[in-house]
Amino acid sequence: MNPQDFAIHPANTRLIWLVPGLSLLAAVIGIGFLLAQEPKAWIALPVILASLGLMTLVFRRRRVSLADGILTVAAGVNTRRVATGELELSSARIIDLRERSDFKPMLKVFGTRVPGLSMGHFRLRDRSRAFVLLTDASRVLVLNERSGRRLLLSLDKPQALLQALKAVPSS
Repeated sequence: MNPQDFAIHPANTRLIWLVPGLSLLAAVIGIGFLLAQEPKAWIALPVILASLGLMTLVFRRRRVSLADGILTVAAGVNTRRVATGELELSSARIIDLRERSDFKPMLKVFGTRVPGLSMGHFRLRDRSRAFVLLTDASRVLVLNERSGRRLLLSLDKPQALLQALKAVPSS
């Protein structure tokens, strides 16, 4: 079966690049000051540029797809694959995180968090574990797994993924 991709709600790129951009600016200014005392300080510039390239790749790697009964969520350096049979679809819901603060990511376990983008493994305010791909707090699809973990996804059309999951034949 061909994978069915689901569009992720677009992130506010200005907000996402605010912190890394300021960090890059500070690094370049620091190298500029170092060049006055150490002429070989320019060697750090390729490292900074490589870091910027890596950050770009990490921030852009966002994908949600469904194929052969497996839901795959790629978020930065993390990927989570869940069989549709492991999801409790009866408890799936679309929420607004501004109203349901108990579902907000609180502690980043392994992932990426910058203003306007959270992706990876997190602990939520209710202390449960979740794999998140959040770009917009107003429409978040919450999928509970039988293991007790959760998936939180910011999708353009969260209802489309929910319908596709329900249409997968159970094995």
